[in-house]
Amino acid sequence: MAPVSEDEAAAKLAHLEALFADAFGYGPARAAVSLDADGSVAARGCGASAEPARFVLASAPGRLEVAGNHVDHQGGRVISAAIDERTWGLAAPNGLGRIRVVMEGFGSDEIDLTDADWAAPHKVETLTSGALVRGMAAVFARDGGALAGFDVATCSDVPPGCGLSSSAAFEVMIGACLEALFGDGPEQREGAGAVPLDPVALALAAVETEQRYFGKPCGAQDQLASACGGVVTIDFAPDEPVVESVALDAEAAGYALVLVDSRQDHSLHNDEFAAIPADMRMVANLLGVSRLGDVTVQVLLDSLAEVRAALGDRRAMRALHYYDEVERVQAQRAALASGDFAAFLRLVRLSGASSAQFLQNVSLREPGSDEQQPAMLIQSLCAHLLGEAGAWRIHGGGFGGAVLAFVPCERVDEFVAAMDGFLGYGACRRVTVGGPGARARRLS
Repeated sequence: MAPVSEDEAAAKLAHLEALFADAFGYGPARAAVSLDADGSVAARGCGASAEPARFVLASAPGRLEVAGNHVDHQGGRVISAAIDERTWGLAAPNGLGRIRVVMEGFGSDEIDLTDADWAAPHKVETLTSGALVRGMAAVFARDGGALAGFDVATCSDVPPGCGLSSSAAFEVMIGACLEALFGDGPEQREGAGAVPLDPVALALAAVETEQRYFGKPCGAQDQLASACGGVVTIDFAPDEPVVESVALDAEAAGYALVLVDSRQDHSLHNDEFAAIPADMRMVANLLGVSRLGDVTVQVLLDSLAEVRAALGDRRAMRALHYYDEVERVQAQRAALASGDFAAFLRLVRLSGASSAQFLQNVSLREPGSDEQQPAMLIQSLCAHLLGEAGAWRIHGGGFGGAVLAFVPCERVDEFVAAMDGFLGYGACRRVTVGGPGARARRLS
């Protein structure tokens, strides 16, 4: 697992100290920052501080969806990877009975813990960062955490709205702050040091937060990938998802991973996103189960006429996409394990085609939207520029966001220049995968 760079950690701490002090009027002593072998931030050489507060520094990465589009919420399997870009937070108890948060680029918020309804979802906060803070704090307290008022300043390198799960990274980072400030582990009570985190528990709390408080009916892929780090396969069939490491070294195989931003903010199309799990769940319910993963594809095929008559062809196609996509993920994992990167890329292309044609989460389906289909156009350009020499697919939830392309390393500059030129803006972002998951450390 690639470490967080020492220079980045030091710069983020210094930046957050200034942001924190400006927002709340106090701050920690300067610390000489170094890194443990696993990439977590270690603070050493702290000077004397006039502040009694315990400060913690936490971070969590964005994620890249490598394989498995819209199958996590139905008990499927995915391959997902943490990226190098991270969301960071500096936090301390404030003794005020309030949670105060300042988010660089996203304003500030405050939650009064003496309010009898503070832990309930607030409809006015739907799809806001404040909802994520409230939800993570509420779930932490409900599950036995000794929550108290605290201040937190945050910043992020994970770009919002282009499918890199900036919201999941934010949720997981806030959860890591809470565990470091108020958790029950001995290292939380006694002195500075790395805080042991349960990444699966942290991720599931974040999923509940996003579903109940933020208002997005997501699966658990994004949060698990952010919390666990590295490159992992996640099996959602069990009650508690099973996470296992996967070897993915695209560069060694001669390929770079490039995200092409459509500049169509997928977060603005929550209704279209929500329709996909709802459609799949309707098919599952008609088949007598709660998730498609609880029955085989043959059960769907045996009932296809009934599904089409009762629910329509789009829902039937989305269900078929689910089964084929889960099978592809298994085949992609096997291809990576055997070193057959060409087979892996062929399956990426098939996944992209299935998402576009059958899942139908690439172009918008709103009235009057047919003339604006940037994500589909980008895939057309990928096909033109790469052919079978590379691969591409819609990334994440779709309906805008970004397209993931696997580009031969020797053609990256050519690909980026051509794509940016065709689209008329800097659309391409080269992505490095395998970064560490959620980290938290007490600084004082």
